[in-house]
Amino acid sequence: MRPLEGAVPSPNIWDHPETYEIENRSVDRDGVIERAIGVVLGVAPAEGPAPGWAGRDVLDLGCGTGFHLPRWAAAARHVYGVEPHPGLAAVAARRTARLGNVTVLTGTAQQVPLPPASVDVAQARWAYFFGPGCEPGLRELDRVLRRGGTGLVVDNDASRSTFGSWFRRGFPAVDPDEVERFWSVHGWHRVPLDVEWRFRTRAELESVVRIELPGPVAEEALAGHQGTVVDYAVNLWWRRY
Repeated sequence: MRPLEGAVPSPNIWDHPETYEIENRSVDRDGVIERAIGVVLGVAPAEGPAPGWAGRDVLDLGCGTGFHLPRWAAAARHVYGVEPHPGLAAVAARRTARLGNVTVLTGTAQQVPLPPASVDVAQARWAYFFGPGCEPGLRELDRVLRRGGTGLVVDNDASRSTFGSWFRRGFPAVDPDEVERFWSVHGWHRVPLDVEWRFRTRAELESVVRIELPGPVAEEALAGHQGTVVDYAVNLWWRRY
């Protein structure tokens, strides 16, 4: 099934959903991102790792196969997963079919299939919102978020960490300084975070690196890195609406 018109290609998960599932299981096993989201949403870290979805309507943009949806649904009032690739959206719908508070929709960040002021939290993890060029999606966030709601974007910090150095070599056109200027100009705040890829086996690490980086860069990175753990810097961007 073809992705919706206007979808930004995501060849890692679109072409390799099984391997991307391994990546989802292996990134941030310590819950660093969730705790940071909890602070942004006003939930003290001491209250536990759940990031404060309780009683809120949550939108997960670019939800893929729905890996995170059950986690959000455990506390949220309702969770909407929006995904531009119909095949992945179908997997997400099957994954959450027994949950009574999850709706999976096919749609893009530029045209979210929800009415105005319908969610309290909108988040995107490594999906669409990569800085310059994502203004149409930002306008949609402004439309679907309620007054006082929060937008959250998790993306790579290519300025540091082992994975950041790999990313810079693989995607030299992405300028971390330009990305930071973009978000700052649009009124977003940055929370720099240090997480890890932590894989069960070396084979898992190698399979994920090969879907995330161009071939020669992936092989160079793997040749120079030992073990099954990779330090990984990310930015949590957020804005109150």
